[in-house]
Amino acid sequence: MSKTVLMNDYRTIVVGTDGSDLSGPTVARAAWLAAREDAELVIVCAWSSISRRAEAKNVNALGNDPSTLGQVHGRQAATEAVQAGVQIARAHGATVKAALLVDGEPGSALLQIAGQHRADLIVVGAIQDVSIADRLLGTVATDVVKRATCEVLIVRPSMPVTELEVPEDNTDTQTTPQQVPLD
Repeated sequence: MSKTVLMNDYRTIVVGTDGSDLSGPTVARAAWLAAREDAELVIVCAWSSISRRAEAKNVNALGNDPSTLGQVHGRQAATEAVQAGVQIARAHGATVKAALLVDGEPGSALLQIAGQHRADLIVVGAIQDVSIADRLLGTVATDVVKRATCEVLIVRPSMPVTELEVPEDNTDTQTTPQQVPLD
């Protein structure tokens, strides 16, 4: 006897944007899911008047408050990031329920808005950053995954073709699939 696993429908999806190169693909993925699931999309950008991430990448600045890392500095830059996100979302057929600026730390902002809007999913971008700040303090994606009460989708950047390593001899990378009996 087989069991049917029911997946929760997504009704509200929250996505973070900061205007970076990864923001476009992150919002696009969230918008695609929202359109496919007939869900509402909430776009969020955390901002502050100064950029602590730039300071945190300087070892001497690690004594500063780490909770503000990852914010867009300046309200105008945050507004532009959210407006760009709305355009991307609409181009992908998503219904944008809200586009919000939050003066605060990015992970907390996403979680706060997800709670307020009863989100079923949070979508956040993540790159592999090997900076000392991210190794010591963590990333926004890590923070959200640890603290979220709903599902979280991490969007990773596509690897540029120039970074792909293709072996000259395929014999080491080829394996023969083995049939498994279905009885």
